[in-house]
Amino acid sequence: MSWLKNLVGDGEADGPKKEQMKKIKLLAAGAVIGIGLLFLGGLGNDKSAKTPPPVQEKAAVIQNQNNQAKTAMASEEEYLSQKLCQMLEQVEGAGKVKVTVRLENSTQTEYAVNTSTGKKTTQEKDQSGGTRVLTEDTDTGQLVLVSRNGEETPVMSREIAPTVAGVLVVADGAGDPGVKAQLFRATQVALGVEPQKVIVMARKAGE
Repeated sequence: MSWLKNLVGDGEADGPKKEQMKKIKLLAAGAVIGIGLLFLGGLGNDKSAKTPPPVQEKAAVIQNQNNQAKTAMASEEEYLSQKLCQMLEQVEGAGKVKVTVRLENSTQTEYAVNTSTGKKTTQEKDQSGGTRVLTEDTDTGQLVLVSRNGEETPVMSREIAPTVAGVLVVADGAGDPGVKAQLFRATQVALGVEPQKVIVMARKAGE
């Protein structure tokens, strides 16, 4: 601190030098505080960078749910394709058959719910002395659960089958108009789909 002593003089300096010494000390203290704040601010930025924003977390959850839904639908498509293929190969003259089923959505399950309905009536008086009656409907629902092996599971009320978007059938015997018509009709009835959603084609020779 010799430079500071030379700048402001010794302890016997007059009034102006003491004032100059006081100002320098204040400036030095302000510089130290400023550096400390910058350092702390840097730490805060690092912490916020490591913590994912809530929006990103929500998007990740939605993406995960969508992936699970797609996986379930793909499994159902594969199952229906295999079952229909096995059935169509039993048609006389069909030969080897390959089936592709595409769905618009997967199977949906609805569960039983106990509901209770009530009404709440309230009378209010306005400033002019009039009275008005307010009626509020109060509906509540509770999922019905059953205990099985010590675990509570919801009771299924109904299961809604998936909606078929389209079916493609490729068969060795589809070159014959009669066999093609049988395959077409069997596919339509088996899946309960409209005719415009079913295509039956003959397999290319040698494949």
